[in-house]
Amino acid sequence: MSGADDIKNAAEKAGGKIKEGVGKATDNESLEAEGRADQTEASVKQAGENVKDAAHNVGENLRSKD
Repeated sequence: MSGADDIKNAAEKAGGKIKEGVGKATDNESLEAEGRADQTEASVKQAGENVKDAAHNVGENLRSKD
């Protein structure tokens, strides 16, 4: 996985945390929920990237054993 993907996912998660916090502070349930959704989306993307990395590593290990 590229470092750019890590940074992008972390930024999206941080943005979601900010939205959630602003929503709580302003008693805006919609914004708060949107912030939580953004965080969840970023976490899912990160998990997908981790799966791709694991598959890549397995492939590399199999190739190196030949």
